[in-house]
Amino acid sequence: MRKNVYKLATLCVIGTLSIAGKSMVAKANEIPVAGIDVILDEYYSGRDDEEYKIEEYLNPEISEYQNLAIAQVSNYVNIRVKADDNSKILGKLYNNSAATILEEKGEWLKITSGTVTGYIKSEYVVTGDQIKSLAQKVGKRYAVINTTTLKVREKANLNSEVLTLVPIDEEFAVTKELDGWVKVSIDNDIKGYIALEYVTLRTEYKEAESIEEEKARLEKEKRKAEEIAREEAARNAIQSQSSSASVSRSNDSSSSSSSATTKRDTSNNQGSNSNSSSESELRRAIVQYALRFEGNPYVWGGTSLTNGADCSGFTQSIFRNYGISIPRTSRTQATGGKVISISQMQQGDLIFYDRNGTINHVGIYIGNGKVISASSPETGIRITNYNYREPNKVVSYID
Repeated sequence: MRKNVYKLATLCVIGTLSIAGKSMVAKANEIPVAGIDVILDEYYSGRDDEEYKIEEYLNPEISEYQNLAIAQVSNYVNIRVKADDNSKILGKLYNNSAATILEEKGEWLKITSGTVTGYIKSEYVVTGDQIKSLAQKVGKRYAVINTTTLKVREKANLNSEVLTLVPIDEEFAVTKELDGWVKVSIDNDIKGYIALEYVTLRTEYKEAESIEEEKARLEKEKRKAEEIAREEAARNAIQSQSSSASVSRSNDSSSSSSSATTKRDTSNNQGSNSNSSSESELRRAIVQYALRFEGNPYVWGGTSLTNGADCSGFTQSIFRNYGISIPRTSRTQATGGKVISISQMQQGDLIFYDRNGTINHVGIYIGNGKVISASSPETGIRITNYNYREPNKVVSYID
């Protein structure tokens, strides 16, 4: 034991001098060098692990959870301007939302979260030793690519099959962290491993909401719900009228059956005024409509734009709103329409992606090099660069 201590004492002297040479406050002049081994003796006398590294004692790692607080309440806890139950409410920290602790004041914590800085009761949040497991549960972990092109592999080793390539600055949800590797969700059809040394990891938590932000959000949600309800009612009315007209036409001519199978039913496209709309206006309208559902959930087999859709359910439902009928699955959607080159694609065109040559994902091109798609349960409906993975083909149903 004594032998180990003297060795470590020497390291401590060297380390102290090095630190002092960098103008950092090390307070080396307050401790006689000859007394360092005594200090270490006292330190080690309280430890069972004699192999503990002296570097960890001198330079303890600052945990990312050190000043983190996460609300654990039935709904929310109020954030107040002062450490007083009667002081003004600035905002709300909802359940499982996180904040950074700035200072402790008795039973109160001064925190900052989002745009709100104020006081909350410490009894309503989890901190300290209990925070890590909760943070890993409620936080969303992301990997940001920091190299030009990175291979996504089926297994966590360099000899494993390459599933796809991802470009710099793209961000993917992390589903598992291993030594030197992270498993990420590219889309629901591709989940693979990327080398840790080529990514930057970050954790995203829900944040507090100010009173003003809450009011604006509720008003926006109300307007959106009313707008969706109006569109749904109008679409149902148009579909009803179209169905009646189809029955009438079928009694007059058998040729109407062929028109019913065309990929675009202009009589059902946004009412009577839409027939005069230009192709570019239609493309813009499709994109603007699709953007309304960014952030909504991914549900395999789903077609609901609000409650959950998979990739092809999302594209089918968006196009249906404009009277454009496309097949249900990404693979069959890729067989219709007009195949065009990437250089020719415009807003509203469909971009298809494959795994080992088999198409299994689709998104809508929204312009400026971006695509929106129902990606995966981890990310939902999201916007990415169109080449966040290598495209297989581009198809236009608008011509």
